[in-house]
Amino acid sequence: MKRGTHPVHKPIVFSAIILAVAGVIIAGAFSKVAHAADSSDYHLVKTVPVSGEGGWDYLTIDSSARRLYISRGTHVAVMDTDTYAVVGDIPDTQGVHGIALAPDLGRGFTSNGRSNTVTVFDLKTLATLATATTGDGPDAIVYDPASKRVFTFNGRAGTATAIDAEKAGTRGVSGLTINLGGKPEFAVADGEGHIYNNLEDKSLVLQIDSRTREILNRWPLQPCESPSGMAIDTQHRRLFIGCHNRLMAIMDADTGKVVATVPIGEGVDANSFDPGAQLAFASNGDGTLTVVHEDSPDEYTVVKDVATRKSARTMALDPKTHNIFLPAADFGAPTPGQHWPSVKPGTFVILVFGK
Repeated sequence: MKRGTHPVHKPIVFSAIILAVAGVIIAGAFSKVAHAADSSDYHLVKTVPVSGEGGWDYLTIDSSARRLYISRGTHVAVMDTDTYAVVGDIPDTQGVHGIALAPDLGRGFTSNGRSNTVTVFDLKTLATLATATTGDGPDAIVYDPASKRVFTFNGRAGTATAIDAEKAGTRGVSGLTINLGGKPEFAVADGEGHIYNNLEDKSLVLQIDSRTREILNRWPLQPCESPSGMAIDTQHRRLFIGCHNRLMAIMDADTGKVVATVPIGEGVDANSFDPGAQLAFASNGDGTLTVVHEDSPDEYTVVKDVATRKSARTMALDPKTHNIFLPAADFGAPTPGQHWPSVKPGTFVILVFGK
């Protein structure tokens, strides 16, 4: 090779490498900006008045059947998610908090906090099939397809009740009690035999074997405090946990490691994850919906706090349309002896947010 060849080509090669690296960085930055722009487009699509009195708690959506289940204190209203019409009702669910669905069994289940029972209903007809007894104060409820059990998390008792979903309500069949060691909040199932539950007063996440009913792990959530809502990304094995110190913790569902935290609004009560859009959400009682993009399993970006309405603290996400349903109402004077203020008659609505 002739003298002088290297000084000519080395700068060219080096410059090409710099340009290539810069291109990757710019492309990555552009991708994040594009994701942020797309994700931040959530806006109010429709406000749907829903008749009936009383408060509310969790919502549950059956995307394939196009139904939204809305807890209303003493009953569950059922709404068509396409027409927004109320198409049915499940009565006599005293103090209902949550609704769990078992499509493989054709059954649904409600956790009735005042009567300490679960109502078992038919998913097609909505007819009540049976009731089952739980521990004191059933709140969150989740169906686990791996064990075919329904789990209620009983706030006043600090326990969980595991119920055979196929035999629920059968005479002589009762639920099995799991002592949790704290006040349970929301729970999710991973479909592989694990249930995850927040302990609000301990700032812990429990990992429970759904088949043996054994508590496998108690994972600390620091710096997240007082956890409430929970959602799961089953593909990447990540839990999204909303905490009352205005943080969302993202936890590895296998190791319990908190891999990231992001800021959210105040008064969170529910979380959702949309696998099709790689977005996590926190619905906050201060009137915001925090939208978080999953850049990678360990990296997350808050793309926007969407203005909703004060009191819109729980939600359900439709993975088919990517719409989010949030209940809200106007509050009156506090009711003596009640945890929540009274709801002004005729003000209850479902807010539909979409892109």
